[in-house]
Amino acid sequence: MKNPNPPEFIVLYRWKIKPGMEDQFIEGWSQGTALFREMGSLGSRLHRGSDELWYGYAQWPSAEARSDAFGRPLNSPWFAMMHEAIEMSLPEIILEPISDFLVLPIAVN
Repeated sequence: MKNPNPPEFIVLYRWKIKPGMEDQFIEGWSQGTALFREMGSLGSRLHRGSDELWYGYAQWPSAEARSDAFGRPLNSPWFAMMHEAIEMSLPEIILEPISDFLVLPIAVN
């Protein structure tokens, strides 16, 4: 079944992570995602590719919602944790949702 309310704004991030700093990067990404969810983000996914790059996928209800969240002062160490672990960062890619058939698991409390 097609998602009736797909996110309007999606960003794909790509990095090469310094060897041995993967756990620190994951923790920083996780903390950042939690903070941005409080600011209106629709969540994210983090992937390690077979090409040795890491891929982050973040969803927002709109470009404005992301801009507002990124414009706020961030008083959390997550940003420094991530950036310390990054060996190389590639330009972000803005994705336009065309067709969304992603099935999300139901959260169990």
